[in-house]
Amino acid sequence: MELILKQDVENLGFKDDVVTVKNGYGRNFLIPQGQAVMATVSAKKVLAENLKQRAYKEKKIIDEATKIADAIKVLEIKIAAKVGTGDKLFGSVGNIDVAEALEKEGHTIDKKFISVTTIKRTGKYTAVVRLHRAVTVDLEFEVVAQAN
Repeated sequence: MELILKQDVENLGFKDDVVTVKNGYGRNFLIPQGQAVMATVSAKKVLAENLKQRAYKEKKIIDEATKIADAIKVLEIKIAAKVGTGDKLFGSVGNIDVAEALEKEGHTIDKKFISVTTIKRTGKYTAVVRLHRAVTVDLEFEVVAQAN
């Protein structure tokens, strides 16, 4: 079944992509949730026209995302967390903590666009921040022991 995505769908595609999915997934989940529409001939023509009009705006958005990516790369982010014996953390550090640290630095980025493995020890780590479908940046950060 061919569908046109109306919004980004994790592990499937981005908004306005034409994707092929199994009939049940499309009919029972994507379409009722409002995440996709059937890819009919007329819908594809409308999509092509919209994409053509959006190309110029898209370039401007990509340029802005690239500027933000360059600004984020040079940041030295340290996330303080409570530490038990050795270097083990009480709890864990995830994408929410990275988003909060970026917020403190003046960059508001939604936590769902930050992917990081769950961190349970102090040390240096890398998070992948997706600013646009064409712009991703590897963000280096360090998890340090919280001062008492």
